[in-house]
Amino acid sequence: MKTILTIIFRLTVSCLLAGAVMGAAFVMTSKAKKHNEHVKEQKVMLNLLGYSEKNPAPASLGMHALYRYIVTEGEALSMGYLVPLADEGRGGFAFVAIDLDGNFLARHPVTIAEEEAREADAREQAILSVLGPGRTIRYADQTIIVTDGEKRMAYLLPGKFPGFKTFIKVMMAVDPAYGILGLEIMEHEEDPGLGGEIVQDYFKNQFKGKAFDTIRKLDVVKTPLPGDYLQALEAGKRGGLGAEEVAKIQEQYKDNDIYALTGATISSRSVTSGVKGMVRKFSYRIAILDRVLAEQHIAVPF
Repeated sequence: MKTILTIIFRLTVSCLLAGAVMGAAFVMTSKAKKHNEHVKEQKVMLNLLGYSEKNPAPASLGMHALYRYIVTEGEALSMGYLVPLADEGRGGFAFVAIDLDGNFLARHPVTIAEEEAREADAREQAILSVLGPGRTIRYADQTIIVTDGEKRMAYLLPGKFPGFKTFIKVMMAVDPAYGILGLEIMEHEEDPGLGGEIVQDYFKNQFKGKAFDTIRKLDVVKTPLPGDYLQALEAGKRGGLGAEEVAKIQEQYKDNDIYALTGATISSRSVTSGVKGMVRKFSYRIAILDRVLAEQHIAVPF
């Protein structure tokens, strides 16, 4: 009996130690994964804005994250934005509540560090703590407003939309007039060699340079991609064409519809519809938020 108890004790200790080691490894791996994902996203965002190792971003460049939530209280729905503040240099955040008609409801000060605000759980807890009981929140999306000094330079829009199989995750940069500066496909599960070609420059770069009015009526065509346009779209990989020549060709095609991928019209339409929807909805929402911030004299760093 004593031997059996000794074996059970040793097995229990071994399991506890193994669990502790595995738990510690998971925590460390999870932190490293999140860090790597953050670094990757930062690099993609800078590339979309035209910056690289050869052309680094200026020290004056600022990136200010806004987090949008859907707030539920009973059967009533409203929107809320967690926004950074610039009040008297103190910084911090506020949760700005707006009804579905675009009217201001309330402003709640939120105590959370910028690093913590990047973490979904910490952000949600901080918001719920100021909203009080009886309200629930659901994360909707994020916007990053890019500034240089006091001037608003661009918007970075992380998002996702349905593809042929599952969701397509993207990062998009638009200028202050909502024209597209660039599009990057972050994740997808489209078919290799068919819909999977959405990651190629000759497809995703077709969206670059299209103005807001063009985006709103954008469609997909099945005609072959013109040779000169293909060269311009892949100039970053192939070389050969000078910057001026690339700009001239892109100007020629900037109002055209999107040329579909061969054998992957559904994937082509999915990306086109997704991009249109993201830009259109964002332009509407940011106009409302800007108006509310101005009317309520809420000082923000953008």
